[in-house]
Amino acid sequence: MNLRTKGPVLSLFLAATLAAGLLTGCTTSSGDSAGGARPIVMGMSDDVLATDPASGYDPGSWMLFDNVFQTLLSFPKGGTEPVPEAAERCSFTDTSAKVYSCTLRSGLRFSNGDPLTSKDVKYSFDRMLRIDDPSGPAVMFPMLGSVTTPDARTAVFHLKSPDATFPSKIASGAGSIVDHRQYPAATLRKDGKAVGSGPYKLDHFGHDKAVFSLNTGYRGTARTHNSGVTLRFFHGDQKALKQSLLAHRVDLAYRGLAAADIAGIDNATSTGNGIDVTEGTSAEVQDLVFNMDDPVTGRLGVRKAIAYLLDRDALVSKVYDNTATSLYSIIPAGITGHDTSFFDTYGARPSRTRAAAALRGEGITGKVKLTLWSTPSRYGPATDDELRAIAEQLNSSGLFDATMRSVPFDRYEKDIAAGRYGVYVKGWVPDYPDPDNFTAPFFGKGNVLDNRYDNSTITGRLLPASAAQSDRSATVDDFGTLQSIVARDIPLLPVWQAKQYALAGDDVYGLEYCLDASTVFRFWEISKG
Repeated sequence: MNLRTKGPVLSLFLAATLAAGLLTGCTTSSGDSAGGARPIVMGMSDDVLATDPASGYDPGSWMLFDNVFQTLLSFPKGGTEPVPEAAERCSFTDTSAKVYSCTLRSGLRFSNGDPLTSKDVKYSFDRMLRIDDPSGPAVMFPMLGSVTTPDARTAVFHLKSPDATFPSKIASGAGSIVDHRQYPAATLRKDGKAVGSGPYKLDHFGHDKAVFSLNTGYRGTARTHNSGVTLRFFHGDQKALKQSLLAHRVDLAYRGLAAADIAGIDNATSTGNGIDVTEGTSAEVQDLVFNMDDPVTGRLGVRKAIAYLLDRDALVSKVYDNTATSLYSIIPAGITGHDTSFFDTYGARPSRTRAAAALRGEGITGKVKLTLWSTPSRYGPATDDELRAIAEQLNSSGLFDATMRSVPFDRYEKDIAAGRYGVYVKGWVPDYPDPDNFTAPFFGKGNVLDNRYDNSTITGRLLPASAAQSDRSATVDDFGTLQSIVARDIPLLPVWQAKQYALAGDDVYGLEYCLDASTVFRFWEISKG
């Protein structure tokens, strides 16, 4: 997240925003742009855990939200600055970055024909915060005090504290606008249906597939290049997904092929297998997380020893076949504030000598018995192999007696919340491309890591100050301070940063516009020749 004090830069930013605001470009209807386009069949090993935006906080669910629902702002392809989508314009209207006003486009309707007004905008945010689902995005909006609606096309957000990243937050899936007539105010919708105003409608959602058709009443910035999308779920079955791709039973595969399969298919393209591999930028990261109250991992010397022994390069090569890169920062490369704090503190090459010294400093002379907890598919199909390899690295030092255990995701989350695990893995796909999203959710009360870590300098000074800084480049020093604190305390250990891949038949186009740091997978950009 962002760290910096308020200052004259913020006032200049707000003055410019007040003068110009975020203004819309042209309006496009899905039904007018598809023409003679063909449908797309896409395979994915991730599951979609929710169809209600007040609940889903996983990559599969946000893929659905990004295509079925509208947000006031959105990220353009290849861009990291939000632009108007359902809104005609948005801007801060005060000099303290605490009042944010949006004017809706005229004529907006949900896919069922209901009009979309500012009442639906207010309802969507009020509902999300009221439900406050543990698996939902409400955690992103602790700064939101209230939403008012002066008229049918105007929604005004009143923030408890300045937040220059607020436009990016409402541009993410967390800002999805729902129909107040279709979604209960205090409970989640659980019928597997969805009513939005985005470029696609959800026609069917089942165990094995989701079917999307064009929303002919859509008014926004997307221009569709296909006539609909069928999303087939492979539930972690990498082999079946690969076979379906090679047999052209699916047009493309995204999220879920094993690293070796991606590399193998890429190497075989020259032999004419009819499959192209598209690589894009990604800010997805994976961390080892330590329970600070655990009798073993709660000891700093144990955490330091693990940090000194972790060989990221070996993991990336052995387990991920170089489809990821080693990460030494809690903020990934390509995002403002990225540094090498863990490299600088613990080095890149394993050091048994330093690890042993860290344990002796805790009075530990025997082997440390440790269980590394994993879940088989939520954070990627190779997660179990990765945690098993880390256990082997620790054991090869002679300082640990480590094992890996893997449990289903629902049990995994409950056990983490109950504090039953000492060390476990967490993956993170950002909600929006800003350092704030790699820090604020991880620290302080109600953080998504559930690791009992709190640092008053981070939560009381660095995060609030950075949130008020509109010039994101000016937050680098504060984020550097934050990362130095985290490298010292080690509540988590960054492991790798992903590369983003999609594999498709050589008659499928547009995937390069679906793989960028915004993490928005844009169905509408995909076409088939």
